[in-house]
Amino acid sequence: MNSIEKALQKKNQQVSEQPQKESSVTANNANDLKESSVESPSVVVPPPPSGNKVNIEIDFQSLEAKGFVSTNSQRQLINEEYRAIKRKLLDNAFGPLSKSLKNGNIIMVSSSRPGEGKTFTAINLALSIALEQDKTVLLVDADVLKPNVMRTLEQKNTVGLMEYLLGEKDNISDVMCTTNLDNLRIIPAGKSHHLSTELLASEKMQEAMQEFATRYPDRVVIVDTPPLLGINETAILANLAGQALVVVEESKTKLADVSKAVEQLNPEMAIGFVVNKSEKANSDGAGYGYYYAGAN
Repeated sequence: MNSIEKALQKKNQQVSEQPQKESSVTANNANDLKESSVESPSVVVPPPPSGNKVNIEIDFQSLEAKGFVSTNSQRQLINEEYRAIKRKLLDNAFGPLSKSLKNGNIIMVSSSRPGEGKTFTAINLALSIALEQDKTVLLVDADVLKPNVMRTLEQKNTVGLMEYLLGEKDNISDVMCTTNLDNLRIIPAGKSHHLSTELLASEKMQEAMQEFATRYPDRVVIVDTPPLLGINETAILANLAGQALVVVEESKTKLADVSKAVEQLNPEMAIGFVVNKSEKANSDGAGYGYYYAGAN
């Protein structure tokens, strides 16, 4: 039994009296599959009005070469993996179970420690959901201590969440960037600030998250948060999201860290795990992939 299975077993024992919200799905990452995609970018949704919007041109070809979800017509196995992962999350956000989750369409992506692949997972999840025909995605970089979303996308740092919380921007739409993927919007972290914990715990942040959750009925909000252990900001954000996706690195993340990380989360939220860099044999006998399972 590997580390994540042990963590899931322990978590399931803790929530044995709660209804199961998700089931297990396994997937492997390998070479491209030579088939046409069953998904395509959805119809352009007019962005909210803003006088300071920054349009981001993402180099999707470069991202694909680095192992990210492909947005073109070529079907890849990593796309299949994230289809399996996102289905569980979308079912929680918009299916029958959504009535039992507060802000179920807000999904925080975190890890127990740095370097386990949470930003990689958050971006891939956002790209995959943006390819849905009837969903829009807002990717928020809330790791204000060590922002990585814009850098991973090879974009310059720009005004973002912190400028809005500090009152330097009047509207949240002023820091919401459009992209060249019709259904994807991004809010960068913005500048660092010594009162980041207090700002993320502020009423203004709560109001922004509530607006994210309710303003657009088709919107999914992916929040890249700091690691769960040793960072006060993450526990605060956990109270604002309805779902949590905890990224675990195969053969590296300690079981004790996974257990402690889960303890930092709101027990009323839906919690799932993604095992990153999981060594699973594909048809050719080798490869890296992902394992997703719902804990409660």
